Amino acid sequence: MTEPILKITNVDLGYGELKVVFGVSLEVGTHELVGLVGGNGSGKSTILRAISGMIKPWGGQVIFDGQELGVQKPHEIAALGIAHVPMGRQLFANMTVEENISLGAYLPSARKKRAENLARVYSLFPDLINKRKDLAGALSGGQQQMVAIARALMLGPKMLLMDEPSLGLAPLLVKEVMQVIRSVAETGLPILLVEQNVQQVLKISDRAYVLDNGKLVLSGPSPELMGHPMVKKAYLGL
Repeated sequence: MTEPILKITNVDLGYGELKVVFGVSLEVGTHELVGLVGGNGSGKSTILRAISGMIKPWGGQVIFDGQELGVQKPHEIAALGIAHVPMGRQLFANMTVEENISLGAYLPSARKKRAENLARVYSLFPDLINKRKDLAGALSGGQQQMVAIARALMLGPKMLLMDEPSLGLAPLLVKEVMQVIRSVAETGLPILLVEQNVQQVLKISDRAYVLDNGKLVLSGPSPELMGHPMVKKAYLGL
């Protein structure tokens, strides 16, 4: 594995008095696409919220690029270079594709590079060029997911967090979106990909962690996990 840009160590997380993540440790290398997979309610999205600063760890450490994130506010974490693609895409349906994408350049550093980053985004997502004046609400689910990823890339991030990008998509569109995510990873941008669709994630990721009821139960190279008896039985229906 490459040198980790993100290192989570023995993190406990929860809401109110309810603890939902128990002593989780994971790493993402500087050029890695890492999957964090497991069933609904296993704590995957909670871990992303902790990295983004939306919730604070109860215990343990979250270190990104040498900085402790547990003491930072969400806008400070974004300024450090973490972009979060939220579950459900969360686009403005009555704004155009380009207006939605441009919202990602909200930090002063990103605004300075808006034109440069927009050109880069359109080179990654050529399908969106002809759609740029269309309303986001008129796009297919797969195209909307591409807009959500493009918006995050406008920040010029050092790392991408992705929360359930396949949610609500038809199987054919899921494959398309996963290929897009892989192509983004191949630009060298590290990605932590949270997903219930275990099979698709294991096909495109370098490594993966399996979360069950808030605890890590397996981790390793994705091809090895694809063949693991527990993964095959619990998640792949084999």
